[in-house]
Order: sequence, then structure tokens, then C-alpha cells
Amino acid sequence: MSMTATPQLFGARTSASCVLAIGVFDGVHIGHRAIIERAVAQAKALGIDAVALTFDPHPAAVLAPGRQPHQLTTLDHRARLLESLGVAALVAWPFDLDFAALSPADFESDILRDYFQAASIWVGENFTYGFKAAGTPETLRHSTFLNGVEINTAALYTTGSQIASSTVIRQEVESGDVYRAWQLLQRPHVVEGVVVHGDARGRELGFPTANFAFSYQPSIPADGVYAGWLHADGESWPAAISIGTNPTFNGVDRRVEAYALGRTDLELYDKLAAISFGWRLRETLKFDGIDPLIVQMNADCAKAAELTRSFTPTF
Repeated sequence: MSMTATPQLFGARTSASCVLAIGVFDGVHIGHRAIIERAVAQAKALGIDAVALTFDPHPAAVLAPGRQPHQLTTLDHRARLLESLGVAALVAWPFDLDFAALSPADFESDILRDYFQAASIWVGENFTYGFKAAGTPETLRHSTFLNGVEINTAALYTTGSQIASSTVIRQEVESGDVYRAWQLLQRPHVVEGVVVHGDARGRELGFPTANFAFSYQPSIPADGVYAGWLHADGESWPAAISIGTNPTFNGVDRRVEAYALGRTDLELYDKLAAISFGWRLRETLKFDGIDPLIVQMNADCAKAAELTRSFTPTF
């Protein structure tokens, strides 16, 4: 294989060899954490780095254009979450048609052996790699290029009767059950974007909101009103969050907007910001005028304040 791809590195390696965990790791959910924690523990015992290998963009974006899943995390957020678990470096390998055509043997020799110098490898039991997904954990174990490399597999993580997977979590988020997603992620679900100008109706009503524009395809909760947190400028504020088309005003465009409770002085336009979703409060409603809308918005804010009072997530 010609090593023309330039992987993106987050963090820094301090040892030549490493314990390598491989996966998309979108969301860095409870199942991912089980793999990462084992890899980190083994790396500490061996006195070498724990390194994670992911792929960007998501393989489905290349192999099934238009059918790729919405993202639970940006690549930067994924890197921060992995670092918090003790991973020394995240390597995001560019996934394109050339990479998809790579044989399992070339992946083993050129990437796992030569590039990473892996002493031990951790993957999920359903891990596949190489052209037409011909490689499996079993082929890793029998690879002539990985003699002496320990191959570890982790079973799919279940909570009760439910598998903890990125697919399941996306379904929970997009159905509006952000609290269940929180349990599976071990943190509130986050979307990140730039604050843009909206219609200024919230400001006129006394509830100035930060309207979000996204540079990626985030997993966005179902239309409704949520309690959570708004993050910007290194600060976090309890927030009431609205997703929908503002039917009371006959809106058409779907908006994601957050009101930092009690704050009318924030100037966030054109800044990078994020929303953490804690709880779904209600579905989107169309009100018969502004007065009943304001009554409901006050009730939503009071409930959001109650729910967020004892916890503020880090981001």
C-alpha cells in the first residue's frame, strides 16, 4: 500500500509501541468506555501509550453516500472524551475509496504493525476491516504480520436487554428520549455549532435564544422543548432548549435554539457554542397568541431550572 493518507493526530505519543483500541467510537458511549478502560489499564501496566484509531469520515459516508448516520460527537469532542479516559492520542485515519479497497493484509502490515507498532490491540467482537470487510478479530489473531501482538475482543455492552451502541443511542436521541441517551453515553448528549441570527422573537418576548447552525450532521433530538445547558466562552448556563419550526408564528425552518435561564445580556453571535440535553419537557405546541405562549415558556423555564439545579456537565 502506498502511504499517501495523512492521519489527523489529537494528543501526542510518548512511546514507540502502544496498546491500540480501534473503532469509530462515535459518542464514546458506555460500551466504548469498557473497551478503552481495559486498553488504558493494560497500557499503564506495560508502561506504554494507549492510542485510539478511528476513521473520518464515517465509513458509511464513503460506502453508502447519503445513508451515513448522524453524528453523536464531532471529531474534536471525541478526542477530548477519549483523552479524559486516559488515551494518549487519537489518530483519525482518512476513510476514502482507496482505504476501503485496502486488503486485510495491508491494513495489518502497513497500519497496525508499521505505523502504530501495536503491542496489543483491542476491538469489539463485531469489528471488521479491509476490502469488503473481509478482516475480523479472528483474522487478526492469525495474521502473519502481527506475530506476538495480543488481540483482545470485547463483547457488545448491554444494559438490561438493550445493547449499548451508537445506533441505539441515535434512535433514543432522535425519538426525544435524551435522558435514556444520557444513561448510555454516561453524559448528556451534545450538539455543537455557531450561534447565528434568528428572527429575534425570543428577545422580543424576554427570552433571547442562541440559534445554532451546524457544520456537520449532528444527531438532533425530536421536535420539542428540553432542559439542559448552553456552553460558550468556557462557561455553562442552565437552559431551556427549543427544537422545531415555531408553529405559533407559522415558521417553516427547523431551528435549534437555547435560552440561558435568566440571562438577557449574553452576546454570542458568530461564536462556537454547544448544547447539552438533559430532559425532554414537552412536545412542540402551537399557541393561540403570544400570551399563552409566554405563560408556557415561563413554566418551561421554571421546570428547566428545577431539573438542572444540582448538576452542570463539563464540556
